[in-house]
Amino acid sequence: MRKFRTSLAIAAVTALGLTACGSGGSGDDGGNGGSGGNGKSGEGETLSVWIMEGTNPNADAFFKKAGQKFKEKTGAKLDVQFVQWGEAHDRFVTSIAGGTTPDVAETGTTWTAEFAQAGALAPLDEQVKAAGIKEDLVDGLVEAGTVDGSLYGMPWYAGVRSVIYRTDVFKELNLDEPQSWDELLKTAQTIKQEKPDLIPWAVPGGSQYAAYPFIWGTGGKLATQQDGKWVSGLTSPEARQGIEFYTDLALEHGLSSAAATTWDATDVLDNFAKGKLPMAILGSWAAPTLIEKNPDLEGKLGAFPIPGPDGGYSPSFLGGSHLSVFNSADNPELAWEFVKMLTTTDLAAQWAEETNYFPGTESLLEKSINSDDPMVKPFATQMVEAGTTVPVTPKFGAVQGKKTIPAMLQSILAGDKTVKQATSDAAAEIEEILNSK
Repeated sequence: MRKFRTSLAIAAVTALGLTACGSGGSGDDGGNGGSGGNGKSGEGETLSVWIMEGTNPNADAFFKKAGQKFKEKTGAKLDVQFVQWGEAHDRFVTSIAGGTTPDVAETGTTWTAEFAQAGALAPLDEQVKAAGIKEDLVDGLVEAGTVDGSLYGMPWYAGVRSVIYRTDVFKELNLDEPQSWDELLKTAQTIKQEKPDLIPWAVPGGSQYAAYPFIWGTGGKLATQQDGKWVSGLTSPEARQGIEFYTDLALEHGLSSAAATTWDATDVLDNFAKGKLPMAILGSWAAPTLIEKNPDLEGKLGAFPIPGPDGGYSPSFLGGSHLSVFNSADNPELAWEFVKMLTTTDLAAQWAEETNYFPGTESLLEKSINSDDPMVKPFATQMVEAGTTVPVTPKFGAVQGKKTIPAMLQSILAGDKTVKQATSDAAAEIEEILNSK
């Protein structure tokens, strides 16, 4: 993977209904090109934009500023509608079918391919090339936004999971941050021996994102396209090795708990906040929530990238959002001008700061990757060195919806299936879903 500069944290999304706000005013650093450099080719026009609600608590103020900058740059106004995450997908599908899509919208990284394959989105390759920013875009977000070789989602912001741990526990037991899977195991075993009241390493059966790094860390694949068909890699020796190591943390080494078999990511966070977990795979967006739930954790949290089997880093899911231009846009150049302004200027940096996410360009990530903040740099390093995505197909959402990976994990943890049986069944289900007509 090409190295890029980064910094990370993902905000939990809480959506509260559909509202609308229009703003206009004055702007500056939107770049050149698109709507004609510093000219006002959008004079008298209005650009309709959909943004997911809840990611940024200061979204109204942010888009008021963005609208002012956009109007000064182009002469056009913004009409921004905030849409609940929970209802957004269905709203997009309905609007695409009815021809009522906005000019520009925030599309989650797992949705972009679906909307592109539906023919609703405009490719952005020529605009990115003309702007000279192709090499500045975060690889994992580009991959998630690319369908059949064309980019349909401009990287906007993203987050990733790493390991958050209790620095006071590590200090008391004279533990270092693990640099390999063997060191991770030994660290957890030491905690188990010295602090038997803690759960050294939870293996949450309901959390697919906590398991992915162990599948990917050994070189395993969830699914790849071969000769026009999707083939799951869960039955490969590499994937099975990673899954066996991960589930054996509970089954063989007794480092987890029976209750964790059904835990999801929220349960992991809650139990960490309650003081039951000394380390866990969590997003950097989790730190403020942990401290809010348990103020005693203030100053006692650290983080490190998820280690690889023999050093280096295990890949972690890179999730976030793109900005996409719809084919229905009356003025595609004006729409691109807004997309570029929001993703490559100081507005992108401001959005990242206000949401605890990372921007989607290398240049804007420079500060974070060089940060001395113990809760910033590790996540930035994870994103830079080992951020990846799930298979880029709209049907992978159905795999996630059916909870194929959690069902596989839970069957192993419950002792109902061997790793070989569980991975074979999961692989067959993934292939059936991805190859369905």
